Amino acid sequence: MANPLYVFDLDKTLINGDCAMIWNAFLAEKGIATDANFVQEDQRLMALYDQGKMNMADYLAFTIAPLTHLPIEQVHALAAECVERDILPKQFSQAKTLITQLQREGIDMLIISASVSFLVKAVAQRLGIKQAIGIDLQLNGDRYSTQISGIPSYREGKVTRLKAWLKAENRSDATIHFYTDSINDLPLCQYADVTYLVNPCPQLEAYSKQTKWVTLTWA
Repeated sequence: MANPLYVFDLDKTLINGDCAMIWNAFLAEKGIATDANFVQEDQRLMALYDQGKMNMADYLAFTIAPLTHLPIEQVHALAAECVERDILPKQFSQAKTLITQLQREGIDMLIISASVSFLVKAVAQRLGIKQAIGIDLQLNGDRYSTQISGIPSYREGKVTRLKAWLKAENRSDATIHFYTDSINDLPLCQYADVTYLVNPCPQLEAYSKQTKWVTLTWA
């Protein structure tokens, strides 16, 4: 197929883990998230995400709150440290091989994730993927707020954000190859020209039995 674009979910697709959960544990370790139940509540909310039942606005209101008193530059520096120390080592070896192959062939890649954009972009940069979309946050001066800016890249919002990106980049004719693990990405699985399921969750695996999607086992 001509003009391919490889689009990747991030968490549990390119890395063996969830970068937002890793980040939130990092914030607790650093003493930035001081709520004694912060990590436990994050785990509860992420269990809802895995079931396709998370309210994203509620999740961000809780998890971004510890950052709202920090200058953006400090948040970005912390994100870079977390990515380097705790996230990069979790990259699937098959993902690394595929990214290297696509780079060699000059094929464009994009990460689109329901994690916050400053974290997604930090991970993408270190994985060697130049383009990344995450959930954008409104700013309060030189600090992040807990409020979403624009359309969140979550569920159907991923399709909306991808379409907007394709239009802005004059790539509306691209053949979309999409990789994901999550039932939350079902709308984008259906939108893509070619869909690959990486260690799919039970709900997505069950749905895929009526499709021709390719299932991959990465470790």
